Amino acid sequence: MLEYRTQGFNGYSVKYSPFFDSRIAVASAANFGLVGNGRLHILSLTPQGVMAEKWFDTQDSLYDLSWSESHENQVVTAAGDGSVKLFDISLNEFPVQSWQEHKREVYAVHWNLVAKDTFCSSSWDGTIKIWSPIRPDSLLTVPTHSCTYSVSFSPHSPSVFSSVSSDSHLRLFDLRAPSSASNHLTLAIPLHAAPRPSSSPQPTTPNPLHPPSEALTHDWNRYRSTVIAAAGVDRLIRTFDIRSPGQGPAAVLPGHEYAVRKLSWSPHLSDVLLSASYDMTCRVWTDGTSGEQVQPGATKPVLGTGDPSNLGGGRELGRMDRHTEFVMGVDWCLFGAEGWCASCGWDERLLVWDVRAIMGQ
Repeated sequence: MLEYRTQGFNGYSVKYSPFFDSRIAVASAANFGLVGNGRLHILSLTPQGVMAEKWFDTQDSLYDLSWSESHENQVVTAAGDGSVKLFDISLNEFPVQSWQEHKREVYAVHWNLVAKDTFCSSSWDGTIKIWSPIRPDSLLTVPTHSCTYSVSFSPHSPSVFSSVSSDSHLRLFDLRAPSSASNHLTLAIPLHAAPRPSSSPQPTTPNPLHPPSEALTHDWNRYRSTVIAAAGVDRLIRTFDIRSPGQGPAAVLPGHEYAVRKLSWSPHLSDVLLSASYDMTCRVWTDGTSGEQVQPGATKPVLGTGDPSNLGGGRELGRMDRHTEFVMGVDWCLFGAEGWCASCGWDERLLVWDVRAIMGQ
């Protein structure tokens, strides 16, 4: 396990470069993001450990970042002052572009993985904005009418993006849909809905065991284009198949003791995802869709956990508990041996570790 100390700054988001397996960026904030400056760290993995290439200081906290998919040196950030900034790490000190359209904190940014020429941002002001790095103004503003903590383009379509919000809903938008109807909104799934059998004619209803709560994170599966995982304050990780929005969650994964702050599907295995939580752990899960996932030393898959909240046969495969404060960000390395990832948290530490080392513990 490798470690880097973001001295004086609490980590909020970490992302591996899509171009280099040895480059990592961390978005961080002084004073836990409550007041003060932010810092974008550009780090390199070397034989001597994790080394700082450079950093960029900002006037307000940084809550998220996303690497450009078309330019190896560019990173976009989300800031507490409502700004979205684009940095070129081959330059020094200042961003190459800054946009100031959101009215409140920007909490998420995500680059278009297919078209590669646009990115999106979401804010506490209840809007999502689509941007081009070469345009001075946003291309589109989509209202969600609630504090939107996470936004993401689909890795399978250049025109589809999604969000989760404080109103406990997962929303899907399609830029091909008419804007006049419902601002490109094509689907709104209540995350707290109780699952129901496919044969049941009854509509999806709220789950009395798990009332609505703020949704903080979600991620698209890289291999199954209709599967999305979401989680938040109620500590449960849920997966949904957007082909059957009325069926409720396909899988429910209980286990975290506090809110789940970040989810990330594996780029190598279709059924495996990572989570980061306020309970100071990162955990690796299977959603139960692969019957071949067997713990070391076991003779067959172990389905279920005994928790009545568990649904779909998924389970925890292992956990990493080396952080000593809230874990805010986690990301997989796209290259090399499958299983390497990075995590950051409020303990001012970036950790780089191998998921395979904790599976089955």
